[in-house]
Amino acid sequence: MRTEATPHIHPTPIPFAAPWQYELTFPCDPRGPRIARTTLRAILAAHHLAELSYRAELLASELATNSVQHAKGPAAVRLQWLHPVLRVSVWDLSPDMPKPYAPPANPDAEAGRGLAILELVADRWGGCAIGEGPYGPGGKTIWFELALRTGPPPPALAN
Repeated sequence: MRTEATPHIHPTPIPFAAPWQYELTFPCDPRGPRIARTTLRAILAAHHLAELSYRAELLASELATNSVQHAKGPAAVRLQWLHPVLRVSVWDLSPDMPKPYAPPANPDAEAGRGLAILELVADRWGGCAIGEGPYGPGGKTIWFELALRTGPPPPALAN
């Protein structure tokens, strides 16, 4: 008796310019930022956005590490694509917003440069505190955006 193999039907991949989002929640664990970086890298590679990967990994790692060190609770990383912009948000349970960047008193300090890196590397960034409400815990979200460079760089602005 011969049986015919039924073809597997897979959904059509999302078009490059179509919006999508992924979210990863992780516990307050020092392995969380590394897992977030690895996941982010895999998502961007699968969506053919590897050129954004280095900057996205650097910034997401900074924010996720701050969440693990200071929030003492779970955190989440969300990637949202709205062509040509990738927005990465990091949420944690701490409502305390980061203090504005001030150069560390000791130039050899191992910490205190996260917001400076965010300011230099991200195309845009911001954040907001979230009050606890009927739908869940509060905390804060810090986000950054990276734009896909699709053409020549914009001309320098005249002073």
